[in-house]
Amino acid sequence: MKSFWKTAIACAVGLVLTMIVLSVMWTASISAFMATLFSEDQVEVPENAVLDINFAHLNIAEQTIEDDILSSLESGATFTGGTDMQNIRTVGILDAVKALEQAANDPRIKVCYLRPDEASDISHMEELRKALMQFRESGKPVYAFIEHPTNLGFWIASTADRIIMEEYNGGMNMLVGLSGQMTYFKDLLDRLGINIQLIRHGKYKSAGEPFIRSTPSEENLEQQRVMIEGLWKEIATQTAGRRSMSFEEFNSLIDNLELCTPADFLAKGLVDETTGLSGMKQRLCSVTGEDEYDDIRSICLADYVSATSKPNYSTEDRIAIIYADGEIVDGNGAEQVAGKAFVKMIEEVRQDDDIKGVVLRVNSPGGSVVAASQIKEALDALKAVKPVVASYGSYAASGGYWISAGCERIFSDATTLTGSIGVFGIIPDLSKTARNVAHLNIVPVSSNAHSDMFSLMRPLTKEEIEFEQKSIELIYSEFTGIVSEGRHMDVQRVDELGQGRVWTGTDALERGLVDEIGGLKEALDYTAQLVGCPTYRLESYPRPLTAAEQIVTMMTPQKDDDLVKIYKKVQECRKIEVLARMPYSMVIR
Repeated sequence: MKSFWKTAIACAVGLVLTMIVLSVMWTASISAFMATLFSEDQVEVPENAVLDINFAHLNIAEQTIEDDILSSLESGATFTGGTDMQNIRTVGILDAVKALEQAANDPRIKVCYLRPDEASDISHMEELRKALMQFRESGKPVYAFIEHPTNLGFWIASTADRIIMEEYNGGMNMLVGLSGQMTYFKDLLDRLGINIQLIRHGKYKSAGEPFIRSTPSEENLEQQRVMIEGLWKEIATQTAGRRSMSFEEFNSLIDNLELCTPADFLAKGLVDETTGLSGMKQRLCSVTGEDEYDDIRSICLADYVSATSKPNYSTEDRIAIIYADGEIVDGNGAEQVAGKAFVKMIEEVRQDDDIKGVVLRVNSPGGSVVAASQIKEALDALKAVKPVVASYGSYAASGGYWISAGCERIFSDATTLTGSIGVFGIIPDLSKTARNVAHLNIVPVSSNAHSDMFSLMRPLTKEEIEFEQKSIELIYSEFTGIVSEGRHMDVQRVDELGQGRVWTGTDALERGLVDEIGGLKEALDYTAQLVGCPTYRLESYPRPLTAAEQIVTMMTPQKDDDLVKIYKKVQECRKIEVLARMPYSMVIR
């Protein structure tokens, strides 16, 4: 009996706690939803204002998300009433660039204040940096305050008229150059009895290499080294130039670890002064003419975008931006670049007579060959009736390059990773794992000689490997043919540039894989000129979810229970497909 009451009390307490948690979540969600519905639409830009760009609260992405409630809740943001969500605001790179262009001519904006330590995503920062340099040309000052220097943060800070660093030691200096890591799994897989059978075309196509080797191949090491050094030279040369030193001088400071303390940065001429946060506030008072920091009026970049970004309803002419952002996958899903969903969206754009031109914004490492082929077919139909110009973000590689190589003109950031013209397929053999680890004896029953070749329960035979290799070769031939036609290049030359090799945007320009170094705004301006629409309304596909849609998505019960979800994950692991995908993703700070 005593045991019964213990169990009953424990269950009751658990139920109460669960109800409290759900109540808090529901209240926060409804509060955020109602605040969004009833908040004022117009954000006012104050007079004599500071444009505050603080990357601790700012995420530069492909598209602006006005009320990113899902991300806010996931990051543990707190709702403080009104419309004030203490969270990271998401601003699209095009909106950010256009806002800086407008701020340069806005008499209400007096100074730009950068806090760049948390800056991330190298290609987005490249486009933002160009916009900051153009902002400076208006004659308005840019101040940067650094506490923890990073590679990208200092690159952004170098646009400033004056760089100020926190004077107190203790800030982590991460301005030490770029580095990437490659992890190899073969030794672990061998211990687990898993045999990965990689079938590919392209000596640089290294996406499956970590599963079949313990160390990188010479070709992979070569492309990694060239790529990392190319990206670093782009960043370091521009940073050094703004501080009146050569790339070699700047690089020597990094290699010799001569930048340890704020005093070192000051002594080497990389910052203009060191002071505390209170000193930085005084500098802002001086430039704005205010006596007290609390009297300074400021507006963050996200709010300035909301206040100044207005659709042009004076014209029916439109230009569409189609954002291919994420991995290319099969199906109709809303996440990533889902083949069938994107085909429907492209068809919608094609049938809209008010849309005169299209910018295909590619920020994708590639993925499914089938989905890429479907998207390309839809884009070919679109290109037959209206021009399509490509703009590359951080990645436009493999399948991302497949779908865009035939565009009217290709704009790429210098730091974009592109190319990766190659194909691969992976078929695991789990027979040893089943037998030696799980102690299972799998007995196939087949109708034909090779019916169980995709069962994952035996290695492929020589004939089966040749069969799969033939498929890979045909797809690679199709890929090089697409590039040859789109880039007006001999197939043999495409093959020389292909073989799965990844190029930076700068290297791709030199080799004819892209047409021009420029960001999304440059691609949009070119398209407007191409179609003869100096004024137009911008349409974005797919559009970000509204706050109400985010709430509905969050509150909609999932149909699958945990067991079904686990089963689906297992099935995904068993899925066999041919991929045109980059071998890795890269995070640079």
